[in-house]
Formats: sequence, C-alpha cells, structure tokens
Amino acid sequence: MAEKTILIVEDEAAIADSIAFALRKEGFEPLHVTLGEQALVAVREQAPLLVILDVGLPDISGLDVCRRLRQFSEVPVIFLTARSDEVDRIVGLEIGADDYVTKPFSPRELVARVRVILRRLGPGQGAASAAPGQSAVPRFELRALEARILFAGQTLDLTRYEYLLLKTLVEHPGHVMSRAQLMDRVWTDAPDTLDRTVDAHIKSLRAKLRAIDENADPIQTHRGMGYSLQPSA
Repeated sequence: MAEKTILIVEDEAAIADSIAFALRKEGFEPLHVTLGEQALVAVREQAPLLVILDVGLPDISGLDVCRRLRQFSEVPVIFLTARSDEVDRIVGLEIGADDYVTKPFSPRELVARVRVILRRLGPGQGAASAAPGQSAVPRFELRALEARILFAGQTLDLTRYEYLLLKTLVEHPGHVMSRAQLMDRVWTDAPDTLDRTVDAHIKSLRAKLRAIDENADPIQTHRGMGYSLQPSA
C-alpha cells in the first residue's frame, strides 16, 4: 500500500473526501487523518509517498507538524491553507514544504501538483522512506537540523545565505528556480538585496563544490530562467 499511499491531514471532512476521490481516480491510495499527532505516527508507520497537510489543524499547527516531520523524514509535503499571505507561503516552504495551495482549490489541480513532485523525485525515491540526511541528489547530504550540507562525503564550509541557497536547490532537484524565487526563499530578511546577489552566491557555491571535486558542475544555469540542481549530480 505504501507504494501508492498519499497521506491527507485535514480536519474538514468535505475537503478530505474531495481530495481522496481525486487521488483514487488517479490510482493513488489516500490515507486520511484529522490531527497533526496522528500524521506523525502515520508517516512513521505507513511511509506514504507524499503528505497533503492542512496548516490549520485542531491540535497543532501544520507548520509545526512539518518541522517535526523533518526530524525523521524527507517525505514531500504540500501545504493546504485558508490564508494567502506571502510571508506564510515563504515560511512554509522554508521549513521543508514542497508546495503550497490556498483554499479554495481544485482537487484535480492538487493531484496534478502531487504528480509533478513525485515525477521530480523519480521512481523509487519517495522521500518518505529516506533516512534523515538523504536527498534525491546522490552526492549531496542535507543535515537540516545541523544546518550542514555534505558533498561527496565532505562538509561544505558555507555562509548562511550559501547554505540556504544550496539547501533550496537540493530540496528541489531538477526544478528550475528563478532569481526572484530564490530571493523570496533565501533573502527573506534582506528585502533590499539585489537579485544579482543570487549570481554571486551561485558562483561562490560552484567554487566550493569544485574545491572538493574539480569536475563537479551540478548547478545548472538556464539563461533567462534561473538555476537548477541536476538530480544525477
């Protein structure tokens, strides 16, 4: 069952039922719980492919659920929220969510986003079964609780923004991210920073990766679009 299981953490039955119906039509096996504590247990015991997580739960915040989840699992998370505030969206993504959907939403669109995330991970790489520190990019090891990233087994000596920038890319392998997206997620406390700062930090990251492996070039530039990290780096 775990090979097709999608965990729905939502206390509103009508919303959960509509998501479950859409998931079943696409061949998934929905598992529904209504509380954050139940979700943490379900991830440990059921190892779902992905978690659809409501931010406003009756017992603990979905944001807190995600923080606790990241202590033992890298399972992809899509947040559901009734709030569209940009700051909340950025906070949600920074603590380890993969996407963010604002209510009301189309269940079909939500399932489409589920498929995009699972395709990005690739076959056999559902992060629910990944041990802490593993990533979908083989040569990188993300140790979020220690605020460290290893490359080819060696700890990278990173500044705060270099760490946050590389962490964002490692968490979204193959995903082309624009300078604006990276600025929103990394430089949240420095709104006046120029977007060319992203280019400077990418250059510095590349130099540090090549200091470990002179042939390494995992960070790809997409002209006019942004940057991505090769999943097979």
